[in-house]
Amino acid sequence: MGVLNLTPDSFYDGGKYNTINKALKQCAQMLDEGAAIVDLGAYSSRPGAELVSEEEEIKRILPVLKAIVKEFPKALISIDTFRSSVANVAIQEGGAIINDISAGELDSNMFATVARLKVPYILMHMKGTPQTMNQHTDYENLFTEVCGYFVEKINQLQRLGVVDLVIDPGFGFAKTIDQNYELLNKLDLFKMLGVPILAGLSRKIMIYTFLGIDPADSLNGTTVANTMALLKGANLLRVHDVRAAVEAVKICNKLSDSSCYE
Repeated sequence: MGVLNLTPDSFYDGGKYNTINKALKQCAQMLDEGAAIVDLGAYSSRPGAELVSEEEEIKRILPVLKAIVKEFPKALISIDTFRSSVANVAIQEGGAIINDISAGELDSNMFATVARLKVPYILMHMKGTPQTMNQHTDYENLFTEVCGYFVEKINQLQRLGVVDLVIDPGFGFAKTIDQNYELLNKLDLFKMLGVPILAGLSRKIMIYTFLGIDPADSLNGTTVANTMALLKGANLLRVHDVRAAVEAVKICNKLSDSSCYE
């Protein structure tokens, strides 16, 4: 899953793709490099990000979405939003997946909207909001609480008839650096939930702050973390750098291909 941020303030690529032409060029590159999904977002969820109105989010995302659908009609586009109104409009205009950082916590209409639209739904674990999540890193048992959160959400969604689900543990969202690595180390345990797992590790604080570098220098660390996630059972990687992630996937798949040992 290639990240295409249309925001001016995202932590790594804010402002890089804030015109239709720039967004189309980046989309083309990610698809050429092997992205299976392009994740389109118009609301920065970095820690402490400014609140953006629904009107502004829609204003940012719709022109680019329409242009991508026209230019790349076979591309699979996910919509990175926690707002049901944005999800509804974007799916009507050609989006195919909803990627919700709040798993319905920030919009009580989201689950019903996803059920009505009958689209795949990615639900992420987060406490608080992007503005407050760094204040909510206290857990008695991190894995148990995150897993229990998903059990409850999955049950709610399945009762509504939503069955095409993907979980995202929410690396960097209401977690300390140590907690992020604890979840990465236990990622395979989430397979007990019976749904695909998305890992969103790309160039995050848990990598660049831990290594004492800048986000711009964190591709190597990201690739290492992505590889560990794949070996721990991740089914989908959300990344800024598609080529490097595709190479990691190919090598990990080769390791699991029994024919290579014959």
